[in-house]
Amino acid sequence: MNERAMLMNKIQKYDFAIKELNLYLDTHPNCRRALALFNRYRTLRKSAVDEFVRRFGPVTPDDTDDQQHWTWIDDPWPWERS
Repeated sequence: MNERAMLMNKIQKYDFAIKELNLYLDTHPNCRRALALFNRYRTLRKSAVDEFVRRFGPVTPDDTDDQQHWTWIDDPWPWERS
């Protein structure tokens, strides 16, 4: 697996953990351990996304920052980049 794929895989794992913790916290809002984990994975995900964007381009349209041109649609598409 190349570095791009490994980093995207890491982001997807963080997304999964965040979503599961979100669902758990909906029914256990006072669980400090779950909230700490949620915040930890959010921080880890942000770092991984920032690295991915820096090295390979945007993961989502929110990751584009060009004020003069909508770069999200530029070839290659984000999932086609290697």
